[in-house]
Amino acid sequence: MKILRYILFPIMPFYYLATWLRNKLFDLGIKKSKSYSTPVICVGNLSVGGTGKTPMIEHLISMLKNEYKVATLSRGYKRKSKGFQLGDKKASAETIGDEPFQFYNKFKEDVLVAVDADRQNGIEQLMNLANAPEVILLDDAYQHRKVKAGFNILLTTYSDPYFKDFVLPTGNLREPRSGANRADIIVVTKCPDNLQETDKILFLKRIHADKNQYVFFSSIAYAETLLSEEKMMKVEDLTAFCLVTGIANSKPLTDFLESKNLEFEHLNFNDHHNFTPADIAELSKKELIVTTEKDFMRLRDYEVLKGKLFYLPIAIAIDREPEFRGAINAYLSA
Repeated sequence: MKILRYILFPIMPFYYLATWLRNKLFDLGIKKSKSYSTPVICVGNLSVGGTGKTPMIEHLISMLKNEYKVATLSRGYKRKSKGFQLGDKKASAETIGDEPFQFYNKFKEDVLVAVDADRQNGIEQLMNLANAPEVILLDDAYQHRKVKAGFNILLTTYSDPYFKDFVLPTGNLREPRSGANRADIIVVTKCPDNLQETDKILFLKRIHADKNQYVFFSSIAYAETLLSEEKMMKVEDLTAFCLVTGIANSKPLTDFLESKNLEFEHLNFNDHHNFTPADIAELSKKELIVTTEKDFMRLRDYEVLKGKLFYLPIAIAIDREPEFRGAINAYLSA
């Protein structure tokens, strides 16, 4: 893969120019962005996947759901439906996508969960509902410049920050690093638990944030209890098991499990992997399966996996959490 990226290096300047020019046309107003009267908070990244957008959306839902009518709007990646779809009792990972289905499964009593590849249409559909939301959370929409979000949250991982990366196809950036200038908040995700203040200061110097931008550091907080639809199990009680992941970056999870001195086989699939009948047949032979919550959404309905399939919930812990909440609330109350 790395060799292929080096081979494709001559293409990188053209991709850089195309994405830079597109952004400049939006910045100058030549290409039009649409604003909305309903507050819109966009969560996204500059790189391709793996920065922690899903737990950030869930964190925001938990923050806001008691004070506002909240809706999430995602593309619904790899779903089998088309157009605007609203999560309901018939929803599944196939109809709205695995991550939106995770939002729905967890927060269906508190928020509206919608999907639409056309974000403008999705927002308008939500605003026209009888129970229209008061806040819309745009999931993975940082490059959707046709929508002018009122507030942008940009995520970048501590281990692979955007300032060390290059645009596609040589690197993983969807657009040039200068795209970070659009962010109101930059959150450095998946930080080590023992991150020191001196490390943060060095990192901040590399980010070169504008004086009007907030920068926060966050880490993954893994639960100590595994869940399934039928029962619970403590992480400390795990014996030999099969770990199944279909996410962009499984290393933080494997690091956590290894830190517990657990023995496991790891079946590592691509992000948003569609499990085939052959995959399910292979998994059915395992005595105990541990997976991520996102993957659980796609595996939960297979009868042959009932009773042996568990997921490990995660949350995010943000440093200076009151300041983070204050920045969000300042936008919403403006």
